[in-house]
Amino acid sequence: MASRSAHKVRGRRIVGAAGVVLLLAVVSPAGSAAADPSSGAQFNPPKAYYLALGDSIPHGNMWVGAVPLKKSYPYLFAERLRQMRPDLSVVNYACSGESSVTLIAGGCPLQILGLPLQDPFDGPQLDAAISFLRGHPGQVSPITLTIGSGDLRALLIACNHDFDCILPRVPAAIAAFSGNLSFVLGRVRAEAPDAEIIVTGMWSTFIGDFDTADPLIIGVNTEIAAVAARHRARFANPFPVFNPQGNPDAELAAICALTRLCSEGDSHPSDAGHAALAELVFGASGYERLTP
Repeated sequence: MASRSAHKVRGRRIVGAAGVVLLLAVVSPAGSAAADPSSGAQFNPPKAYYLALGDSIPHGNMWVGAVPLKKSYPYLFAERLRQMRPDLSVVNYACSGESSVTLIAGGCPLQILGLPLQDPFDGPQLDAAISFLRGHPGQVSPITLTIGSGDLRALLIACNHDFDCILPRVPAAIAAFSGNLSFVLGRVRAEAPDAEIIVTGMWSTFIGDFDTADPLIIGVNTEIAAVAARHRARFANPFPVFNPQGNPDAELAAICALTRLCSEGDSHPSDAGHAALAELVFGASGYERLTP
């Protein structure tokens, strides 16, 4: 879950949970070769249901009172899908604060707090997804997954933002997250062998030190893409859009426009950011070939 607060580590600002990812990438496991994220992916047109999974980004983390708004990227993506499948329904099990651990084992923070989900479920999010897929065989495609910020934030909190504590834990944290991501994608793929699965990557909000952070975020996204490709899933990479390279002023402007970071201290996407994510997911899906 992206955080509204900024954290300090040895005098450096790490703004929001998305920025924390650079700490986990300092010592990334070797052997994560770049892969074509759509390599081997099975192309399948939209079906009756689109299933969105993950954390606060697909949930949206935007509210009117206690009602979550349907303004996050899955709903914008669904608008494009309905041009091909007008009767398509969105099932959004994403939970703000979810990590890969709670997605598998349970403990969705919104459930614990008694706050509403976009679409309610009981137990672990992964179990709910599997149950839905089993109840609607051959009727679910695409499936999107956005997860990871909660895992990264947990490490920062566990170390009380102390870099000397965090750095030795980086390899194990990366390995644990990669293993969880692979487990989730493996179970989903087993239940939906022909569905389009799109996994989204991360962006850097390490304002003031993009030169340090950007290569590390690129490395983490390469790792996510490689895991996705092993399960015939596609990868939607937000980094080039949220962090355009070559001009620091343009990069800062993009982050300020596509997140709520500069206006609200919140690294969640802005409305423009969700629109950009929806466009990236649509591009990764391959559905453009079905449009006029």
